[in-house]
Amino acid sequence: MSADAAPAVTLVIPGRDCAKTLRPCLEAVSAISAQPGSPLKRILFVDDGSRDNSREIAREFERVELAEGLARGAGSARNLGWRMAETPLVWFVDSDCVAEPDALCHLLPHMEAADVGAVSGSYGIMNPQTLLPRLIHEEIIERHLRMTPDVNFLATFNVLYRRAALEQVDGFDERYLKAQDAELSFRVQEAGWRLRFDMRSRVRHYHEDNWAQYLRIQRQQGFWRVWLHMNHRGHNNGDSYSSLLDHVQPPLAMVCLVLSPLLAFKGWCWAPIAAIVVLILAQIPLTVRLLRRTRRASYASFALMSFVRAFWRGVGMTAGVLSYLAARTRGETLRKG
Repeated sequence: MSADAAPAVTLVIPGRDCAKTLRPCLEAVSAISAQPGSPLKRILFVDDGSRDNSREIAREFERVELAEGLARGAGSARNLGWRMAETPLVWFVDSDCVAEPDALCHLLPHMEAADVGAVSGSYGIMNPQTLLPRLIHEEIIERHLRMTPDVNFLATFNVLYRRAALEQVDGFDERYLKAQDAELSFRVQEAGWRLRFDMRSRVRHYHEDNWAQYLRIQRQQGFWRVWLHMNHRGHNNGDSYSSLLDHVQPPLAMVCLVLSPLLAFKGWCWAPIAAIVVLILAQIPLTVRLLRRTRRASYASFALMSFVRAFWRGVGMTAGVLSYLAARTRGETLRKG
């Protein structure tokens, strides 16, 4: 699909307190919009109640429109943005991502098929100086390399949606504080649209570089994954991005914690030890793949990161299960955000 023939695109960037990363994000997409014949006709930055100078940074860019969000989370900001759009295609990029010059060009050809509702791309990395961002990045790339062009899961850091698909399902479910991108893609697919993935389309991401913050986010992800999979049955065994082995690790970590008191009893100490060994073994396949591809010995530490992460996700999942059961008892269908 040539640039001249491509349907017009509106870009929606949600953000809150994102001043540290917003300027390079907007510089990159403004450059894409300025390309001769670019289909990117409009750039909307939806500020979701920032307390820093994010709004002032957005106003520096002639090609960027500032929209005031409702401080209700990224889902609300994205909904506000795409509903303001008048173009047939809506591109979502996160405020901590820097789009490569050809990122949009690789997504557009997939929309030539009338039954494609959305197409997503992959990541580059903006902060490779420390180990944690590199581990996060290489894990994502390893997973993306195994994804096929037709998928059943899309993330919103770099995704192009057909506006008609968003209208059909009424956009993002704003009650989800995490996993709302997966939740939307599940509903879009259930509505009959195909989902696509193109590894060539990349946005470089500022991955989390603080271990405590990273684990806190993983706990939140665990919580909302419970709601996601309870409200969308059939994805528990894995999806295009994650496998059954990934999904069983948080519950297995909780089994390790529950059995840990048995370490004090000689006749029963084998049970928690066996559970821990199984959880350790679960880290081997992806760690080996990382090491083979990157040939960097330091990435063996991914096994430790993933092992610890399983416990934080498990704590979040446990809270999510309790919250879900409490909500069901009250007759509710989803915990209010």
